[in-house]
Amino acid sequence: MADIVLINPRFEISFWGLEHVLPIMGKRANMPVGSLPLLAALTPAPHQVTLIDENVEAIDFERVARADIVGLTGQIVQRFRMREILAELKDRGACTIVGGSWVSVQEDYFEGLADVIFVGEADESWPRFLREWEQGRHQGRYQQAQQTDMSTVPTPRFDLLKMQHYLFGSVQFSRGCPFKCEFCDIPINFGHRPRLKTSAQMMAELDALRAQNTDIVFIVDDNLIGNKKAIKVLLRDLIDYQRDHGYFFHFFTDTSLDLAEDAELMDLMAQANIVAVFIGIESPNEDSLRETKKFQNVRAGGSMLEKVWRIQEAGMEVMSGMILGFDHDNAGIFEAQLEFMTRARIVDTSVGMLYAIPKTPLHARLAAEGRLDPQDDSEFGTNAIPLKMSREELRDGYIKVISDLYEPKAFFGRLEDLVLHGHLDYGRAVRRYWRGHPRAWFKTQAKNLVRSLVLYQRLMWGIPEGSLRREYRRRLGRLLQFSRNPSLFLMYVIKCGLHYHQYTRASQMAAGVSRPLIGA
Repeated sequence: MADIVLINPRFEISFWGLEHVLPIMGKRANMPVGSLPLLAALTPAPHQVTLIDENVEAIDFERVARADIVGLTGQIVQRFRMREILAELKDRGACTIVGGSWVSVQEDYFEGLADVIFVGEADESWPRFLREWEQGRHQGRYQQAQQTDMSTVPTPRFDLLKMQHYLFGSVQFSRGCPFKCEFCDIPINFGHRPRLKTSAQMMAELDALRAQNTDIVFIVDDNLIGNKKAIKVLLRDLIDYQRDHGYFFHFFTDTSLDLAEDAELMDLMAQANIVAVFIGIESPNEDSLRETKKFQNVRAGGSMLEKVWRIQEAGMEVMSGMILGFDHDNAGIFEAQLEFMTRARIVDTSVGMLYAIPKTPLHARLAAEGRLDPQDDSEFGTNAIPLKMSREELRDGYIKVISDLYEPKAFFGRLEDLVLHGHLDYGRAVRRYWRGHPRAWFKTQAKNLVRSLVLYQRLMWGIPEGSLRREYRRRLGRLLQFSRNPSLFLMYVIKCGLHYHQYTRASQMAAGVSRPLIGA
């Protein structure tokens, strides 16, 4: 029997991390990574597994070093902390293994620090490693010969995580994306063929989250609608599940912009209470989209703005990922990005500079052109050298775009355009369900009201800037003139918290207190 410890290192401050607002909201991390509880579920008895998320709790190195096996996972923005942890464990003589998206594309990054690395998916290679470890003949590198059959994946062990400390939960229904964006590493790690779990697996995972009283959940799929025909089957069963359990869950997820081309799919997602979708729009510059092979964004069927509006009209908020620094981008791209976000009524936007991830077509192309910065932690925040502007212009323009996007007037202007003037039909499926279940309506709305007031008080007590507190009070007051819906009020309070994180992050970069994080 092995004593196994699996660690998720702390993240650097990022768009997704919400580090500036989490303490105010009484939470320690945004959501759990999927790999730790899944690996725990894949670990056969009688091995014992302990999960440590450093974003939630400190690492007790003395205890960890006593384990027979210590595993780390991590993304690009965790790579420096991963090195620190591995160095500490190596000094203590621990047996260390590393997996995750970063080591999968940069296999030599932890050379000399990790005893074993896992490349790509590990649903089959992890149990194989444990069998070989028991026999004293394990290898130094593992990579599955075939992609995982998702219908065989067990329910993650959420019970081994401290779920009460997370703001959201997370589930995964599928892996893979059919598209071939030049900069993306998803096809490298998960392939172009979307693979789905069964409805029974989905329901089991949701039951496990309900047992933890986690009701706001991110469906972390690379692209939930990668296989539209198959996901429609899953969504219909998800709708039935939601109705059977009083619409316990609010979901948000990742999709591609071609969602707007399928009215039936949008309706099914809204009925399942998927209230927001994150879409890689990347750029309003269509030449840049074609350059990076993001053809799904420039297909017939309307402009990108029209497609975003169509999804919003279907009852789902659109969040977006945007990229600056494509070869067709000049200094005019910064204002173009801001104008697009305003017209699209996209409130939350993750903006990044183009970064060339190893093993991607972009990395190979820029390497051949001599346009890769070899520094692991460049002062410019990216390893890609732009074509039509200087590196200083790109970095400074990036900081200005983030600062302008999260200036309070601009942020809440987009939010009010979406909710008050655009009449986003937020939570339409739940309201339809409540018409026939008034007791469920009362119970849910009472809970939402209490949560709203608790979060509101936390923001008013915890945010030091009086100007921001006054702005949040003013905007919430305007919402109440429009609607007294506790669910919508809760969403607005959460938006105030999200704004505080992004505003603080942008302000610190603009002031030079922090700098763009490479790969973030």
